[in-house]
Amino acid sequence: MEPMKRYRFLLKLLYKPARLFFRLVYGYTPQVRPVEGPCLIVSNHVTTLDPVMLALSFPDTPISFVSSEHLFRKGLLSKLLKWFLSPISRKKAASAADTVMAIIRSVRQGITVGLFAEGECTWDGQTGWVFPATAKLARTCGATLVTYRLEGGHLTSPRWGKGIRKGKMTGHIVGVYPPQELKAMKPDAIYELINRDIREDAWERQLAEPVVYKSKAPAEHMETLTYLCPECGRVGTLHSKGAYIRCDCGFSRKFTEMGAFEPAEPFPNPGAWDAWQKERLAALEPDENGLLFSDADIQLREVLPGHKTVFVGKGELRQYADELVCCGERFAMSEIENMAIFTAKVIVFSCGERYFEIKSKKVYNARKYLDYHALHVQRAEKKVGEGSSL
Repeated sequence: MEPMKRYRFLLKLLYKPARLFFRLVYGYTPQVRPVEGPCLIVSNHVTTLDPVMLALSFPDTPISFVSSEHLFRKGLLSKLLKWFLSPISRKKAASAADTVMAIIRSVRQGITVGLFAEGECTWDGQTGWVFPATAKLARTCGATLVTYRLEGGHLTSPRWGKGIRKGKMTGHIVGVYPPQELKAMKPDAIYELINRDIREDAWERQLAEPVVYKSKAPAEHMETLTYLCPECGRVGTLHSKGAYIRCDCGFSRKFTEMGAFEPAEPFPNPGAWDAWQKERLAALEPDENGLLFSDADIQLREVLPGHKTVFVGKGELRQYADELVCCGERFAMSEIENMAIFTAKVIVFSCGERYFEIKSKKVYNARKYLDYHALHVQRAEKKVGEGSSL
């Protein structure tokens, strides 16, 4: 039995139970609308189970989703996923050339492909940066472009959070663009319509349409998102429990089931806090040893071809201005080409031809390393620009 036939079998068997489960547990309602394929379905990304929720809108259409490479390292689960669903592997923090070719091959075989254009779940409740190559892919692959938007997902199951907060979540098709229409458009115009169609802002929506997202511990694990205290300006001193996020300095805020802080100053919601800390990160001063921040109980692995991993070491992760030191291994920031996070606390990055994974069993903030890497890249690009203008 071919993968897509197995997928159709699964759809018929599990569609109604899955739809009932997501309605009862997540408060999720999908819009069902048939479209002629093959299609390239481009969506925003808000929860780890987005592929399943998106698929519920297409009960008669098998979809091959572009999936993070780490899903191919889950033993029996990975084998079942590949056998039933035939996903397309995408290495975070690595070149996407192989993934693009796999998408084009699938479309030319008549297979509909699902793509989450941001490459990762939102951290702050807002649709993030979309890879510009997505527009070129949509124009050249020959498929009908279907834009799709998930709404209410961030407050239902925030990437940084613990557990599900049942409220209201929906998913629906926004636009359908046939291949002929796409070929008549410039890539920039396609890029603009993709960004427009899939854009979601959890905080704007909550202000316009307030919904209660029920949870006994709405702030639990928020320290995996927030790393800089607005009161004392220190990194790594925030802790969460129940409905509260607190700092060692005494700063404390309650996060309510309405998705807002009480009191609302200095930030009305976690998205505003995240935007502030990214701006302040550039002004962070190192200690007397040049250290910016660090975390203990870290494991480092190298990811090899064939989805295999090799244990490198265990110890401390330390961020310096121009160097990342992990478990005794030193990586120059200028040589770390790409960095990303999957789930909430697993960092992956490429350094030359090598690909690494950093993880920990404890709750810690991986975000600050990703934000600092982005800041370092911006500074390097600025220096190059200033040099070329002389």
